Amino acid sequence: MVINAHGNDQAESPDQGAALLLAAAPVGKGCLIDAAGVLPALAAVPPSALTGTAAATVVELADPLDPQTVLTRIRTAAALPGQLHVYVTGQLHLDHRQHLLHLALARTTPSTLRYTALPWHWLTGELALRRAHTTTVVLDLVADADAWPHVRGGGVGLGHGIRVFGRVSPPPSRRTVLTPDYLRTFADIWRTGARPHLAQLHESAAGRTGPAEALFLALDTPVPAFPVARPGTAGAAVPRSVAPIPPQAPPAPLVPPAPPVAPSRPPAEPAEDPHPVLLAAAQAGRHEEAAAIAARWESEALLVHGAGSAQAVHWLEVRADLARLARDPGRSCALWAEVAQGRLARGEAPTDEDVQAAVDRAHHQWEQLGDPDRARALAVVLTALRHQVPGRRPGALAAIHRRLDALGTPSPLG
Repeated sequence: MVINAHGNDQAESPDQGAALLLAAAPVGKGCLIDAAGVLPALAAVPPSALTGTAAATVVELADPLDPQTVLTRIRTAAALPGQLHVYVTGQLHLDHRQHLLHLALARTTPSTLRYTALPWHWLTGELALRRAHTTTVVLDLVADADAWPHVRGGGVGLGHGIRVFGRVSPPPSRRTVLTPDYLRTFADIWRTGARPHLAQLHESAAGRTGPAEALFLALDTPVPAFPVARPGTAGAAVPRSVAPIPPQAPPAPLVPPAPPVAPSRPPAEPAEDPHPVLLAAAQAGRHEEAAAIAARWESEALLVHGAGSAQAVHWLEVRADLARLARDPGRSCALWAEVAQGRLARGEAPTDEDVQAAVDRAHHQWEQLGDPDRARALAVVLTALRHQVPGRRPGALAAIHRRLDALGTPSPLG
């Protein structure tokens, strides 16, 4: 749902602001928090209260299913000029293979976490690309038993120049579903017509909500566009009971990425070629760092040249090969498939060498997948591509069918 609203509401700046409301939790017994339960209260708040600006755009994501869809919405919001406020309520889990936090989505289960949840560094990576002091994040989260120690160690840091307020609760007792009371307190105060500074809202919410073991986060940097309750309080002090988030370097974003691809020069003709630095990081095992570099360049290519441009496709290829180097064949397969689809959409023929190479690489990475569920899911996309791009050697489509038969799955698309 997208809402455009205009009004004064004591905003200090007439500029356009944007708010992204993301409420997500698994359906069924894996649910730890009624994340979407706070959305009706926030929907009753004037959009300008969410952004602190006279005009506001609000994008609401309620119990989304697909992490790629969520990433697209985050990217779109992060690319907007002016002040951006991101409100996130949901539950955090830890991927045991890579020890990375994920935000669970509607279809997330413990066994499908890496494929159905949103990696936290996708969110932090996109926000890290924004100009400093233009982004505010408000969190109302619960961490499961594995994620909680990671969170306590500062694992939800969002990087330099981002204001953060929030609550992260420890895992509840069995069969207990928490409610997002912290964020609901914000909504309740806004609905009275009051427009206090976020630091004051945070102090009120932290004082009214529990549990006692919860981690309350506050990192406040003055943002002139946000209205304050009294003159001279723009830098309202954080109460001593609140644990500030330690500043961190911008975290690694996006999906792990692709092979040494001949560079098409990225935007703005940089003084230094980023490819050697990126490859060195990947070869040293610093895969998240490499992914972060590629993500920044891809985002710049998208902003400067647009989706589907040669520059954007190039950085998508780099991401796909970085995923291969990170030994994430599922991610690499998905990205190479996206490369092939992008080239076909650009008007390149199915017989073009670059198109065939992208599909072949996607197919090769798919063959390396050891997770049957992930293989079945990606087979749908790969089979559709093989119908369009059979490749130089016969039998590629039949090979997909044989492997699916071995997995006990009917072949998609015939």
